[in-house]
Amino acid sequence: MAHTGRLPTPLSTRLLDYARLLRIDRPIGSLLLLWPTWWALWLAASGVPSVTNLIVFTLGVFFMRAAGCAINDFADRKVDGHVKRTTQRPLATGRIHPAEAVALFLGLALVSFLMVVLFTNTLTLYLSFGGLVLAFIYPFMKRYTHLPQLFLGAAFSWAIPMAWAAEANDLTRLTWLLFIVNVLWTVAYDTLYAMVDRDDDLKIGVKSTAILFGEADRLIVGLLQVTVVLVLLLVMHHAGLGAWFLLGVLGMAGSFAYQQWLIRDRERMPCFSAFLNNQWAGASVLAGLVVDLAL
Repeated sequence: MAHTGRLPTPLSTRLLDYARLLRIDRPIGSLLLLWPTWWALWLAASGVPSVTNLIVFTLGVFFMRAAGCAINDFADRKVDGHVKRTTQRPLATGRIHPAEAVALFLGLALVSFLMVVLFTNTLTLYLSFGGLVLAFIYPFMKRYTHLPQLFLGAAFSWAIPMAWAAEANDLTRLTWLLFIVNVLWTVAYDTLYAMVDRDDDLKIGVKSTAILFGEADRLIVGLLQVTVVLVLLLVMHHAGLGAWFLLGVLGMAGSFAYQQWLIRDRERMPCFSAFLNNQWAGASVLAGLVVDLAL
């Protein structure tokens, strides 16, 4: 008698689908989350942070970014198939079940939480609850507000007070200046990301800052980028940093100028390239900070 059931999916294909769900093949999001976390660790330590905190927050960044991707794709599972960039995501195609994505989110969040419990202090533990809430609610915000990028900014920036608290067991004005810098920067670069999908999002009713800003998108992103640079200069003043940090900030400003050139015609792929360029902007600030504190 002929067998009519579907053949089981090979293990290698399943693992590849999980890797795509968790964006292991696309580390850009992890780097955009990692650089500001390291800014906070180095500034809170006024030099090299503890090895324990460096390991905990580096792993935590990768785990929580992966968890965020899982819950994001769960939230978007019914719309990703209508967006050119996301049609082949594993949840959109049905290769991964929604319950698996939720389980991965919970598992990765639990591992991150246990690292905080075991290796940091009480203040960091309390702050971690806020980070978990932000990571969970962000993916659903694009249904209710044109400012989901602001919620992403808060989620991506929450590692800053957590890292600072772990290293210094305190929060200062500098902590929140750095937090503001990263929220503004995240809104800017995620607007570039949203510009890639704007045409599709308009058709399916998904909201974003790219849609909200309309023809003023380049101007508003530019204003956000200028504000990021100015607040970083304020950080430099309050932290007593010098020429090397300034050089790192100027490197970020150069990246921003290049991004504005890339998005001049608002075409999909140049907008995506401009988004990707932000990894170098963040790395430039980190390099300047590390060298400045070392010298």
